[in-house]
Amino acid sequence: MLTLDKFEEASEIVKAVAQETKLIYSDYFSRQTGGKIYLKPENMQFTGAYKVRGAYYKISTLSEEERRKGLITASAGNHAQGVAYAASCFGAKAVIVMPTSTPLMKVNRTKSYGAEVVLYGDVYDEASAYAHKLSEENGYTFIPPFDDLTVATGQGTIAMEIIKELPLVDMILVPVGGGGLITGVATLVKLLNPNIRVIGVEPAGANCMQASLEAGEVRTLPSVNTIADGTAVKTPGSEIFPYIQKNVDGIVTVEDEELIGAFLDIMENHKMVVENSGLLTVAALKHLDVKGKKVVSILSGGNMDVITMASVVQHGLILRDRIFTVSVLLPDRPGELVRVAQVIAREQGNVIKLEHDQFISINRNAAVELKITMEAFGTEHKEQIIKALRSEGYDPQLVRTVL
Repeated sequence: MLTLDKFEEASEIVKAVAQETKLIYSDYFSRQTGGKIYLKPENMQFTGAYKVRGAYYKISTLSEEERRKGLITASAGNHAQGVAYAASCFGAKAVIVMPTSTPLMKVNRTKSYGAEVVLYGDVYDEASAYAHKLSEENGYTFIPPFDDLTVATGQGTIAMEIIKELPLVDMILVPVGGGGLITGVATLVKLLNPNIRVIGVEPAGANCMQASLEAGEVRTLPSVNTIADGTAVKTPGSEIFPYIQKNVDGIVTVEDEELIGAFLDIMENHKMVVENSGLLTVAALKHLDVKGKKVVSILSGGNMDVITMASVVQHGLILRDRIFTVSVLLPDRPGELVRVAQVIAREQGNVIKLEHDQFISINRNAAVELKITMEAFGTEHKEQIIKALRSEGYDPQLVRTVL
């Protein structure tokens, strides 16, 4: 059913709501990897993610009666916004069931497109089961987020744009949750050029597709645990699974910690906000041999609330030793605090927090604890500051940084 004619049809239809996101050449990631790395910025879509492509194309194929009944779906956020916006374009009612853990920004954006939002369940799979229940009870038409060939066809229009703009691409990296995006992309890619490799990328804490491919059949994970909420799926799509088995060249997984670093890299080098699920393909570059190859990393979305963003930035700075905390013991006498500060200033460290504890020891003349949280340029600079403190007679001990 996933034919070239259908992909061409979908490419024309989705132009009504999805802009053609031009590839961005990444000098930074190219230097880091030795390849020629391009970013496909689907985070720049009006709804903040690629999902509007599949949602709009699916709804365009429904009958007037099916749309008149009202539409319903389940989503952690991006498909929700895609369906809500697409439904508004067709003048149809939309009900969206979202997990209770969905970031507030995604909930509010979905509502802003006129959809009714129902919060239910801890993960997508629970929200999906409840959405199907509501569909049966109210006669709504269910719009699958990924396990649907028509939806996958709409998502595959991304590949049409990539190959049109970069015909000699060697590899395309695709984020994987339930599998709709990679089904469309991989199937169309193999129809157009079987030599292009398509690699799926999952969070290590939600690797349902990897587990299923290794087993040779759809498998359900007992639980998922990842900051990449858009790909926190226990069970991949069964209808699309055969296409993935046939067309996907491999799956790699990345740890949440790697997504934190990738967020900083994208923010600082490309000035873009990309959500954790959308960063999977960037984090995966370190796991693949891309030297000398033309590689496209699909950035699937950018819907990230500011609280999550702030947390990721802070953790990223700590992980990269750009913020760290040391504890030093010093006599409780005038001038000692100034002396420590002068050592740090001389080494170009920037103090952002001090905790001075006079009660750590009964003998205050022997030991007052000073915890210093400071900024550095990275690991080498951090070690330089610690070395300078030791040379002045202090014995700095690294402690957990809490901002």
